[in-house]
Amino acid sequence: MTTTPPRWAVFAAHLVPLVTLPSGLWRIALVAGVPLGLRVEDADVGGDAAYIVGLSVVSEALALLTLGLVRPWGERVPRWVPLLGGCRVAPWAAIGPAAAGAVALAVIWGFAFRDFPDFGLVAFSHPAGHVLLVACYLPVLLWAPLLGAVTWSYYRRRC
Repeated sequence: MTTTPPRWAVFAAHLVPLVTLPSGLWRIALVAGVPLGLRVEDADVGGDAAYIVGLSVVSEALALLTLGLVRPWGERVPRWVPLLGGCRVAPWAAIGPAAAGAVALAVIWGFAFRDFPDFGLVAFSHPAGHVLLVACYLPVLLWAPLLGAVTWSYYRRRC
């Protein structure tokens, strides 16, 4: 038997795509050639443009999947989905990947921010560029704990 998710879990799930958005927009702006305060030699992303945009799109898509932990489509496959439409989602089919994702994000962002606020080899032509980078990437540190909390809520409701 399932119950409705608590309000805090719904709020947290909706917050996840918002905390990932600034870093994705920063990367897309970098590819688009927007001056972000990086030194010219460090800002050449020509060959990596598809990867950078793809990373932004995939990150946001994965963040949006968090909504499935508080929405009906996270408990029952929507009817329009071929072959599986209307089938019940096994709780562990959502809990396993979500929990693994939360752990992976904590490790990835913990490693990425190990030099914070220095950011290793990234050089800036102006301090405002550094401030902008920090402002765009700092919210993403909330992704792992928010996903973990929403996953825990889903587990409590479904198991």
